Amino acid sequence: MQQLQQLQQIFQEMDRALIAYSGGIDSTLVAKIAYDTLGDKALAVTAVSPSLLPEDLEDARIQAAEIGIAHEEVTTQEMANPNYTANPVNRCYFCKSELHDTLKPLAISRGYPYVVDGVNGDDLHDYRPGIQAAKERGARSPLAEVGLTKVQVRQLAKFLDLPWWDKPAQPCLSSRFPYGEEITVEKLQRVGRAERYLRKLGLKNLRVRSEGDSARIELPPEQIKEFVLITDLPGLVAAFQEFGFIYVNLDLEGYRSGKLNQVLTPEVLAKAPAGV
Repeated sequence: MQQLQQLQQIFQEMDRALIAYSGGIDSTLVAKIAYDTLGDKALAVTAVSPSLLPEDLEDARIQAAEIGIAHEEVTTQEMANPNYTANPVNRCYFCKSELHDTLKPLAISRGYPYVVDGVNGDDLHDYRPGIQAAKERGARSPLAEVGLTKVQVRQLAKFLDLPWWDKPAQPCLSSRFPYGEEITVEKLQRVGRAERYLRKLGLKNLRVRSEGDSARIELPPEQIKEFVLITDLPGLVAAFQEFGFIYVNLDLEGYRSGKLNQVLTPEVLAKAPAGV
């Protein structure tokens, strides 16, 4: 596979690399190839903050252990930045700024000349202000450099026998809020508890979008009918209200990645705060 060989060559030329490792399939694939190529000269580092579900952190630990790569955790403080918690359209810029301002000094102090992330080729064609923050701090994105798409990332992960090749995408919990609504630790925990409740029902690819006192459940369109028929809806509503929501809604369009970005018209983006 040509792109795998290209990725291996990239890491061979790096000689040592620190991986910004979230536990998602993109950064997990990067960690796998980095470890297979560099062995103990590769280090995976996971940023821990209120926007990361505890179970996602545990998944990252388990996956790193199975790959064999050295794994460490650092705490990031994006919630202390009002530019982040105000949730502007370029919120991710401030998140990735905090991440790489934490990882870069760590990499330098440990003798790693490169910080590497899991950005893929498709990400470059979406609105991802965090990519600029990473580039400004010298991070590299091998998957994007060789042009791997999201589908190809999963194909390559399956080819390499990664058990998590079909793991659903799980962006940070801050992505559950409409732009302009302030993000707090309490709101993040509320969303996290709601999504955890749904996963215990056997659902995997889902989102709980939070807006004010309302929760909006997004499921794959083909699962909506069965969900309504077999779920204890009064029990679900009672649980969500216990978490802190007042209203519980079901999105009839269904889950669609990046749905909150549909409000980002050119006019809105033109008014984005400084930092993009």
